[in-house]
Amino acid sequence: MTTQGRPALDLSDAAWCKSSYSDAAQQCIEVAANFPGVVPVRDSKTPEGPALVFPQAVFAAFVTATAAGEFSAA
Repeated sequence: MTTQGRPALDLSDAAWCKSSYSDAAQQCIEVAANFPGVVPVRDSKTPEGPALVFPQAVFAAFVTATAAGEFSAA
């Protein structure tokens, strides 16, 4: 399978890690940091479901912006 002309990333060896901020209702995402240059992300409630794959720099910018409160509800 390909995505926008690129081969799909094989995530069978992904080392998924859940956020330490995950609540009891499992409202969280999981990321796999063992893929150079990209960060696969999935919903922790449906680990068998699809994953989104972001360039590492884009995901790092998202994490930085989130920590700075740029996505806080008004």
